[in-house]
Amino acid sequence: MTTLPTMMQAVIAAKPGGPEVLTLAERPVPVPRAGEVLIEVACAGVSRPDIMQRRGIFTPPPGASDVLGLEVSGIVVACGAEVRDLPVGSRVAALLLAGGYAPYATADARHCFKLPDAMSFRDGAALPEALFTVWHNLFELGRLGPGETVLVHGGASGMGTMAVQLAAATGARVVATVGTAAKAETLRALGCERPIVYRDEDFVAAVKESVGSVDVVLDIIGGSYVPRNLSILAPGGRHVSLSFMEGAAVSVDLGVVMSKSLTLTSSTLRPKTPDEKARLKRAIEHHAWPLVAAGRVCAVVHSELPLAAVAEAHRILEASEHVGKVVLSCR
Repeated sequence: MTTLPTMMQAVIAAKPGGPEVLTLAERPVPVPRAGEVLIEVACAGVSRPDIMQRRGIFTPPPGASDVLGLEVSGIVVACGAEVRDLPVGSRVAALLLAGGYAPYATADARHCFKLPDAMSFRDGAALPEALFTVWHNLFELGRLGPGETVLVHGGASGMGTMAVQLAAATGARVVATVGTAAKAETLRALGCERPIVYRDEDFVAAVKESVGSVDVVLDIIGGSYVPRNLSILAPGGRHVSLSFMEGAAVSVDLGVVMSKSLTLTSSTLRPKTPDEKARLKRAIEHHAWPLVAAGRVCAVVHSELPLAAVAEAHRILEASEHVGKVVLSCR
């Protein structure tokens, strides 16, 4: 049996601030508790919540590691008690509470997906957070169904590219906002019927001209976008907020909400209980993972950078230069 190291170099935010505050620090290699696996991390996904934590807007939940990173791929190298279905040597992608920007990380075994043999670790690391978030928000809270139409804001992001693909693969019509014409063409290839370059055209007018109205809006902007989103929702429409890049305080005309019987909803993934995340994982494994395994829904990876270049990875996300996910190589 290979002897595992006891210490490792992992990425933390030394203080709240810009990408420059990210630094490598020595941390103990975590030990899996009952129900957990220890993963030798091949790659870690970079996500918006990581940026929010680095800025000091979000803080890790009680008991969570200060090491950043909420999703990884790699090989199981040790198992805690009560782990039955993920033996040592399993190739997995996992949703974490924290600790992904490191050579080793622990995960609840119930939050792990077994990777198809043909899937790379790079692609595997780009999947967990987007799958959990999009499935819960778009299909459970947003109740998107076949034949309905969804507007996805930030369609070129990691979350956006997943939402576009899953919606199209399950029979929905998709329109999405993006920042450039090049990103628009990428979204067309992923199944978006009408990409809207928001710098060149008003998305409200574009939606009305192309599809009339939408049944669901998946929003990351907040602020002034919310009343505009509500104006193009069909009767019975659902507005789902994932983030609020323009601001959390919004002005809502309740007359519009009431007259069209609209639903405004939202959720945050990280604070959910382990049992709720396990339930979500089972639902994803049943409904969405077969689409991934069949290649109908793919990881979209903008770039793979070494762990030491983590500050550059954060800069790329904050500048919205990417299409899909940025992934860190942790080996």
